Parts: sequence; structure tokens; C-alpha cells
Amino acid sequence: MAPKPGRESSKPHRAAQRYFLSAAFALLLFASVSAQAAPTELETQTVAAWDGYIRSTCARTEVRLDQSPFLRISEVPERRLRVRAGEIYVWPRSDGRPPKVPHGLIHDWIGAVFVPRATIADVLAVIRDYARYPEMYKPAVIDATAEGSGGNDDTFSMLLMQKVLFVTAAIKGEYQTRYVQVNAKRWYSISQSTRLQAIEKFGQSYMRMLPPDQGPGYIWRLYTITKFEESDGGVYIELEALGLSRDVPVMFRWLVDPIVEHLPRNSVQATLEETRHAVLARIAGDD
Repeated sequence: MAPKPGRESSKPHRAAQRYFLSAAFALLLFASVSAQAAPTELETQTVAAWDGYIRSTCARTEVRLDQSPFLRISEVPERRLRVRAGEIYVWPRSDGRPPKVPHGLIHDWIGAVFVPRATIADVLAVIRDYARYPEMYKPAVIDATAEGSGGNDDTFSMLLMQKVLFVTAAIKGEYQTRYVQVNAKRWYSISQSTRLQAIEKFGQSYMRMLPPDQGPGYIWRLYTITKFEESDGGVYIELEALGLSRDVPVMFRWLVDPIVEHLPRNSVQATLEETRHAVLARIAGDD
């Protein structure tokens, strides 16, 4: 469950859908190499470990909302300067391989980008344009649909697909997002998957959608915390993308270990870069 926000937004916004997608995109790439293992089912103890990790993450996030700096990149001045200069900075929360839990792995990555000359309203306008998702983020996004909005809570669905090596990973998902305004220049959002279903033999005539919590275990759960800060003549976007996947079988670790860092890092970076490009294009069109 999402932490209870300390401050309520004055109006609903769909602020994190795209950045929630970045988590799915990166984690699909990483976890898909385990697809050659036999289909499995999500274990109760795996879910319990994931829930505990999320509670800890949410508690840490709530504490930081009342402290300064708001963004993690601001803790290291050089890091913020690099992002301000145009670099997309991406790093894992933990060192080495993803934290291992019973029958699973938790992936936790953080990324930041600066969009010059933009306002938070500009960023939100691009992120909320679901119809353009397949165009802006192809080929990862096959379809995206807004399902509803109630106050500060939104629901949406997305079909994601990624090919890696010999694997085509496809996931149909439903999500909830909550948006919270901290002050006039700062927002944050929390997104979580409520239903994820793997699609077997995607793109083939005999493809089928598997029940939730069954299948190859590319992605069992997704959770994203995104912060928006309008300053320095633009908007900083910082996200923490978390995902739960099945563990990688021992026989495949020789293949996975060399790419455990590069694929998520490159995917998050590419997604943030595409988003910045879309926002800048919108600003240019308005000039």
C-alpha cells in the first residue's frame, strides 16, 4: 500500500504514469532472461518479503518529505550540477546484485533528469497524453488506456512488450497512482501495480494471457515513487522504480550477472531521455 500522504493535492494529476512505465521497461529487460526456466507461481513468502521492503521504502520516503533536500541528487552537489547540465543520472539503490528474497529478486533503481524551460504543468501535459504513448515510447508500449480518476487517485492500464535475446516478454497490467502536492514547486506521486498478467507466446496466433501471479515471473509487482521539483529554470524529475521478479536460476546466472546493471540503467536512461525530448518538443510547439 502507498504511504498516507502528508499533504493533499489541490487537483488531480497523472504525474507518474510514464515514470512507472520506466520501471516496467527496465525490469522486463532484466528479468526476461529467466524466461527459459519453467513457468512458476508467486509464493506467499515472496509477497511477504516484497511488502516488507515496500513498507520500509515508504517510511523512508515519508521522512524525507519533511526534510531538506527534497531530491536525492541534491545530497551531492556535483550530482545535481551534472543533471542540471543535461546528464541523465541513473544508479541502483543497493550495491551489487538486486536484493534476494525467498524465490525472488527485488530491483530498486533511481534516475533523475532535468527538463530546461519547463514547468511542472508542461511535464504533466506530456505524461497524461496516453494516446501518444505508443508513438513516444515505442516499441515498449503497445497500448495504454486511462481507466478512471477519483480525486487524487487514478487508475490506468498498459500493455508492455520487450524483446531481449531469445525472449519476448509481454505484460498486461493495471495500476493505481496517487498525486500529492508538497508546495507550489514540488510534487510527488506513488504508483503501484494492482494486477499484472504475463502473455504467453505474444504475437502468435495461439498466444494466451496467464492468470495473475503465474507464468515465467518476469515481473510480479511494480512500485514507483516519483518526485518533481520546479527550480533552476526547469523541472527536475527523480524516480525510484522498484520491481519484484522471480529469482534467476543458477544455470542462467553466468548470462544474467554481466548485464544485471547495464540493462536497467540503459532502459531508465532512455525512457527519461524520451520524456525530456517530448516535453521540449511541446514547449517548442507552444512558442
